[in-house]
Amino acid sequence: MSCTNFRKIDQLRRQIPSFACVPGCHDCCGPVTASSEELSRLPVKSDAEHDAALAHWNCVHLGEHGCEAYDQRPLICRLFGTTPSLPCPHGRGPETPTEAHVERQVHQLIASTRQVLV
Repeated sequence: MSCTNFRKIDQLRRQIPSFACVPGCHDCCGPVTASSEELSRLPVKSDAEHDAALAHWNCVHLGEHGCEAYDQRPLICRLFGTTPSLPCPHGRGPETPTEAHVERQVHQLIASTRQVLV
């Protein structure tokens, strides 16, 4: 794993604003890809936990109370609802959206790293 990518991910995370989702909503959650650096931050699920989660949800890290890995969620998950290209289906979002150059940097990082399905 690249220390450079860890630093870049941390830098980008700080530049993506947060906002309050509709409680219990997970409409923008679903199968996503993440880099190995991002995956290393997510909780490890056993095969049984993985299968059980996918039987009920669109993502292995979703549970009854929403994202169970929210603080460590991948960059693509953090972008949802913060940019015009990835709008919240309920019209929620931060007061100030993610800056266009930050969104481009996230997409460039995604395109330049090996991504695997979460």
